[in-house]
Amino acid sequence: MSSVNPAFKYTLARLGLFVVVLLALLPVPFLDVLVKLMIAVLVSAVASWFLLRRMRDQVADRIEQSMDRRREQREKLRSALAGENGATEEKKAEA
Repeated sequence: MSSVNPAFKYTLARLGLFVVVLLALLPVPFLDVLVKLMIAVLVSAVASWFLLRRMRDQVADRIEQSMDRRREQREKLRSALAGENGATEEKKAEA
């Protein structure tokens, strides 16, 4: 399961928490269904803040890696378009 996107796993975990809380609230007779849904959203959001911290950090790391990779690609493209590709290769050879 390590090849699955962390954002997908986190989303499924959040949804699972919501369903668990909602199922726990269903037997309560004096609450309206809409109120049960709102409570389930709030409780699952707070619970996920504490219970899913590691998954959230994995998602943030994956996003940061993706942004770094795109930033590097953008810089390579800019330097290639500006004609600096040969100049940077010469500088690397001198160093």
